Amino acid sequence: MSSTLKKVAAGFATAALLVGGVAACSSERGGTTDPTTSAPEETTSAPDETEEPATGADITSVGIAMPTKELERWNRDGAHLESLLKDAGLETSLQYAENKVDMQITQLQNMINDGVDVLVVASIDGTALGPVLQTAADNDVIVIAYDRLINGTENVDYYATFDNYRVGTFQGEYIVEQLDLDNAEGPFNLEPFAGSPDDNNAKFFFAGAWDVLKPYIDEGKLVTPSGKAPASNDDWASIGIQGWKSETAQSEMQNRLNSFYAGGEKVDVVLSPNDSLALGIAQALDAAGYTPGEDWPILTGQDADQANVLNILAGKQSMSVWKDTRQLGDRVATMISQLAAGEEVEVNDTETYDNGVKVVPSYLLDPTVVVADTVEEILVGSEFYSAEDLGL
Repeated sequence: MSSTLKKVAAGFATAALLVGGVAACSSERGGTTDPTTSAPEETTSAPDETEEPATGADITSVGIAMPTKELERWNRDGAHLESLLKDAGLETSLQYAENKVDMQITQLQNMINDGVDVLVVASIDGTALGPVLQTAADNDVIVIAYDRLINGTENVDYYATFDNYRVGTFQGEYIVEQLDLDNAEGPFNLEPFAGSPDDNNAKFFFAGAWDVLKPYIDEGKLVTPSGKAPASNDDWASIGIQGWKSETAQSEMQNRLNSFYAGGEKVDVVLSPNDSLALGIAQALDAAGYTPGEDWPILTGQDADQANVLNILAGKQSMSVWKDTRQLGDRVATMISQLAAGEEVEVNDTETYDNGVKVVPSYLLDPTVVVADTVEEILVGSEFYSAEDLGL
C-alpha cells in the first residue's frame, strides 16, 4: 500500500473510533474558508444554518459520479479513487453517465436515496445539478466537485482540481517558445480551439493560453485565416467543441483546412486545449496530407492520454499538459479522510472559483508539460505508463 493510501486508511480507522465531540469541518455550506484558520469567512450568500455536513463515524459510504467512459482519463480517475476509498474501508458507488446530463442527475439521486454520506462529482454540465444537490444538502450529504466546478448552487462544499489557468499558460508559452515569437517576424497561421462550453474548466484553459497569445495576435505575428480567433477571453465558447468530442474537432479542422487552406497555405500552429480534441485535429491534418516533421504544425494538448503520447512520440502532437490524476484522487481521498476524522479540510485557494453563488474552497494541484524528450522520464518514470505501453 502506498504511503498516501496508508494515511487515508489510518484516517478512517481513527474516525471509526470517534463517537462524539468531533470538531466542525472547515467549511460550511454558503461560506468560504481561509486555509490559515478554521473559521468560515462571511460571503454574500447566507450560510444554511440548518444543515451540518456529516463528520466522524457518520461517513461510511461515498458516491462517485464520473461523466463518461469514452475518455481514458475518466476511467483512470474513477478506478483510482474507488480503489483508495475501498482500501480505506468505505463503501463506494462508482457511476459513469455516458456524457448524458439527465443520466448523471438520476445516478446522483439514486446515490442519495441509497444513503451515501459524500458525493464526489465530476459534472457533465456544471450548471444543471442545483436541484439534485439541494436534495443532497437536505440529506446532509457533503459534496466535493471533482476537477470540474459545479455552478449556480451553494450546495457544493469543496472543489479539487488542477491549476486550470496554468494549463492554458503552459500551452501558450510553449507556442511562443517554439515559434520564437519574441524575435521572429511572422506571421504564423494559428487555428485555436476551445473546450466544451458546458465545462467550467474550459474557460480557464482558454484564458490561460489566450492571455499569453493575444499580444502576438494584436501585433500581427499570429494570424487566423479562418477568422475563428475570439476577440477576448469572454468569447471562448464561440469556438468550443461540445462534449470534448474528437470527431467534432476533426470535422471542424477539416472544414477550416478545406475552406481556408486550399490554396497551398499551411497551418503553423493549432491551439488544442486537450488530448481528445488534439486526436481529432491530428487525424484531420493527416488526411489533408500533412506529414510529421517540419511540415506538421505545432499541436498542443492536455491529459497525456496514451494515444496522444504515442502521437507525441510519432511527431503528430507537440506536447501535452499532464495532470497526474492519481494525485487528484489522492487529494479527494485525503479530504474525505479529514472530514471523517472531524479535521479541518485542507484547501489552498479560497478566491478563484466563484460558482455564481459562492466561492468554493478549493485545492489546486500543479500540472506538468510533457514533450517527446521527457515522456520516458516523466510518464514512465512515475509509472503512469509502462515502457511497453508506449513501445519504448
